[in-house]
Amino acid sequence: MPVPRVAIVGRPNVGKSSLMNWLAGKLVSVVDPTAGVTRDRVAYLMQADERWFELVDTGGMGIEDIDDLTADIERQIAIAIDEADVLLFVVDGLSGPTPLDAEVAARLRKIHKPTLLVVNKCDNPKLEAGVGEFMALAEGPVVATSVRGQRNRQGLLDAVLAALPPDDQDADAAAEPVMKLAIVGRRNVGKSTFINALAQEERVIVSEIPGTTRDSVDVRFEIDGRPFIAIDTPGVRKRKSMATDIEFYGLVRAQKSIRRADVVLMFFDATETVSRVDKQLVEEIQERHKPCVFVVNKWDQAIEQDMTSEAWGKYLARSFASMRHVPVAMLTAKTGRNVRRVIDLAQAVFKQARERVSTGILNRLVRAAIENNPPPHRKNRRPKIYFATQVATEPPTIVLKCNDPSLFDPSWKRYLLGVFREELPFHEVPIKLYLRPRPEGEIEETAE
Repeated sequence: MPVPRVAIVGRPNVGKSSLMNWLAGKLVSVVDPTAGVTRDRVAYLMQADERWFELVDTGGMGIEDIDDLTADIERQIAIAIDEADVLLFVVDGLSGPTPLDAEVAARLRKIHKPTLLVVNKCDNPKLEAGVGEFMALAEGPVVATSVRGQRNRQGLLDAVLAALPPDDQDADAAAEPVMKLAIVGRRNVGKSTFINALAQEERVIVSEIPGTTRDSVDVRFEIDGRPFIAIDTPGVRKRKSMATDIEFYGLVRAQKSIRRADVVLMFFDATETVSRVDKQLVEEIQERHKPCVFVVNKWDQAIEQDMTSEAWGKYLARSFASMRHVPVAMLTAKTGRNVRRVIDLAQAVFKQARERVSTGILNRLVRAAIENNPPPHRKNRRPKIYFATQVATEPPTIVLKCNDPSLFDPSWKRYLLGVFREELPFHEVPIKLYLRPRPEGEIEETAE
């Protein structure tokens, strides 16, 4: 089960970033009285009462950005809402409800996700007593808080924990969900042909005309009695080449398909070099920490040009150095050659993404990694790791409790990730690694 996400949303200047920092217990998000300071999503993994969840700050909803970035800000907000398990709808208890609050409430009602109405800036009991005027905006629990007055932080955390999905690791491990495969790539790379080879029927329009598929299409198919869902997506072209809204929304839908997939099949044309669009899609896959298979299609034509699989594999490794763990498959979708191998690889990485290792195994591995290559001293201090634990799957998410996260340089963290990938059952999938300081007063055995 992935780490649950809690998105903080609302109009500008209601204290979303302050609330984020207050709950996290540290400065994570920039706080400024100027509306629109927060533009990108800002995420922080935190723990409360043995539960881990990711807190996500967002920009103000309904703002017109002075730098003409309104569309980009709205897209980031939409992604945060789409990925969230729980929404914190923040309003300003000092100013009272506004028309923009009502617009935000109307938008959130269509989402159908657990939503807490957080009436912030209730700095004294008198303001807290006025919470009732916000009730028209709420469909779920209402929590009054004050970051400045340090009021009701625990009450808000309790409400968040109650709204999170059940943390049932045993049920998660036993479940066999239907794997969702997103098939993405530039235009005319053979994605729909591959879908038809899977479904063994004309379930998706196939054409040599680039851009035939204009919307994402879900195709259910079975192999050996096991069901799968393939998500066919529109081909993507360079932004400057997007002549119509249909082409632009093709990119948006491809990105959304990546977000909701369990495994992404990233298609390349064996007769073409890697393009900017390819890199853009791989960046999206990497940012979402999605298990992936690189699929080089039209391999029959590459063989005619004396191309080898080894050469293409090295080319992809050079083009995407941070994705060297991704398996590569050569395919001729038109004839169905190697279609089964692609599905087998997708199943393998899906299984790896859902693996969970014991705390004992993880800590023994960390100790051995430290003995083999101790993290270098920084700021005249020695970095120490006290404890390691896996807190989630899909992707595998590992938290290291340490004395100070800032003491661990990026190269050593990359080394440790390499050790995890080599020694744990996560050889071909992304791994999330978080370093968190040990809470004061907590006594734990050092992993050294």
